[in-house]
Amino acid sequence: MSVLQRAADELGSRDPVLAALIDRFGYPTWGRKPRMAERFETLAEAICYQQLSGKAAATIWSRTVDAIGGHATPAAFLSTPMETLRSAGLSNNKALALLDLSAHVADGRVDLSSAGRRNENTVIDELIQVRGIGLWTAEMFLISALHRMDVWSTRDLGIRKGYAAAYGLADVPTAHDLEPLGDPFRPYRSVASHYFWAIADN
Repeated sequence: MSVLQRAADELGSRDPVLAALIDRFGYPTWGRKPRMAERFETLAEAICYQQLSGKAAATIWSRTVDAIGGHATPAAFLSTPMETLRSAGLSNNKALALLDLSAHVADGRVDLSSAGRRNENTVIDELIQVRGIGLWTAEMFLISALHRMDVWSTRDLGIRKGYAAAYGLADVPTAHDLEPLGDPFRPYRSVASHYFWAIADN
């Protein structure tokens, strides 16, 4: 049994609502965990995808990678002229954000190589210094790239809507209201989030 399955079983034993969601949606699975060398690309792609439909973002990201030479690395971005990045379809703000991320990683202000060994708050504090990376993007990086088990992204609308649907709330909780509602799910709040996303999508 995987660590996610054990976590889901633990949550289901505590909470009948989550037990019903586990029966409905099955056990969660992680996507493939990016290798250490791929963490930069994961963040850069997340910036590209912000506020775009999946199809449009995928097209722009593919063009961006081609424009910088086929490999998403800090050096590749930093050696690519701004006009070339813009010609791939990036907005001015996103191009600047990608360059800022590249500069932070290149000079060590953001240390992705050690991110897997550091606590969540330290990683978040480091990432949100980068232009274009807010708390939500940093939290999604912790879940998708580092597979952290106890991230509770209260600003995520899908989690808030899913929580309201799961527990039959008349109103979607605010980020502030959702914060303490995650306490019963510690230390598996990322796993609980999986089920709130699932019900929100259905």
